[in-house]
Amino acid sequence: MNKPKITVIGSMNIDMVTETDIMPNQGETIFGSVFSSFTGGKGANQAVACARLGAHVTMVGCVGEDSFGKQLMEALEKESIDTKNVKTVPHITTGVASITVCDNDNRIIVIPGANHCLLPDDVFSLKEIIAGSDIVLLQQEIPFITVEASIKLANELGVSVILNPAPAVKLPKELLEMIHIITPNEYELAILLGLDDKQERTYEQLIELYPHRIVMTGGSKGAFYKTNDGQIRQQPGRKVEAVDTTGAGDTFNGALAVRLSEGSTLEEAVRFAVSASALSVTKLGAQSGMPLRTEVERFMEIQP
Repeated sequence: MNKPKITVIGSMNIDMVTETDIMPNQGETIFGSVFSSFTGGKGANQAVACARLGAHVTMVGCVGEDSFGKQLMEALEKESIDTKNVKTVPHITTGVASITVCDNDNRIIVIPGANHCLLPDDVFSLKEIIAGSDIVLLQQEIPFITVEASIKLANELGVSVILNPAPAVKLPKELLEMIHIITPNEYELAILLGLDDKQERTYEQLIELYPHRIVMTGGSKGAFYKTNDGQIRQQPGRKVEAVDTTGAGDTFNGALAVRLSEGSTLEEAVRFAVSASALSVTKLGAQSGMPLRTEVERFMEIQP
């Protein structure tokens, strides 16, 4: 079987991770336990996830002309990801994410840097590459005008788009109609729908309100999705010992894109993606925790 071709258009960051047993209050100084740095950014993360799970991946993004940018490029090239369409921007820093991990959860502050230099013209110049893709995978850590241009171009070329709508913003109705599958979490879906986040709703109620094809991630609960006939189903989460949840959603999106590119049903793809994302949280770091295809398949045999 030929490798699926996935074009990832998105952010590239260096993740600066601080581990602590206590989350500091405002104005408080505490001692952390461990500091680490990793290559990251939703776009780069999802590209690595796709590559490790068996896809041929083209990365489209921007880095600064600095040591962080070189580090990111080397990391992607090590995964055999095509980086010829990653633009190096002079006099701009590479994107950075400051991540605090506490009690198996995380809080993240992103400084976009060069990521905000990825513009529609950069995407339009890649028409041939996008046309040859099975899926275009997008997130929202790059300028919205670039996300919008990418979706419209892929739609014109008849290429399916998976959008991971994070950070969440309310999107135009006509744009949502062009997206093959959208993959929000509960919080992001509420923003997409323009809902009051104070009103409690079940996962099923939230998904019912979204009129198009959707897979909603639910953390340890797994994922919820709407079938072609409108039925809402849940793929339960896998039981693992969580170390770091950073990158779990990116692993999920990469895995979903790979299996759908291979012609799997949505049910099969979601089951695979839940397993891959569960494995990813058993190690520290977003990209360093992403599993290989053989690891996911073995895990699914052990936990059918």
